[in-house]
Amino acid sequence: NANALTSEQIAAILPHRYPFALVDRILDYEPGQWAIGRKCVSRNEEFFCGHFPGQPVMPGVLIIESMAQACAVLALARLTEEQRNDGSLYFFAGIDNARFKKVVQPGDQLRIHCHFLKDRAGIGKFEATAMVDDQVACVATMMCARRKMD
Repeated sequence: NANALTSEQIAAILPHRYPFALVDRILDYEPGQWAIGRKCVSRNEEFFCGHFPGQPVMPGVLIIESMAQACAVLALARLTEEQRNDGSLYFFAGIDNARFKKVVQPGDQLRIHCHFLKDRAGIGKFEATAMVDDQVACVATMMCARRKMD
């Protein structure tokens, strides 16, 4: 797919690094409109050591973070090259209506669907859904703020 992004291409866009890079691929996207990302959930991920021993479950906050990172890729795709390189970062600014519907475990693949809703005063608003197979794991409305770093 011409609009797919590899993990290396995502790393060139997002500042997140191991162990906090939580989007493995962008499978497809329409710049500035929507994106579909993938997070492969592996038993080797550090958080499974304590969440929970013998019953590994991906923490909801990390599902939300993977959704936020997919939205950030979409947000950055809306910018010009000059804007992308001006020293700004996207910060998580808010979340509404987050609901968890399915436990996520090792071996699952999160398929993250995100849609751009609007931008006002540098705050982007997105609808995001994380799916495992054909079941919704999490849904949320997310906001991110683009802020210049000093």
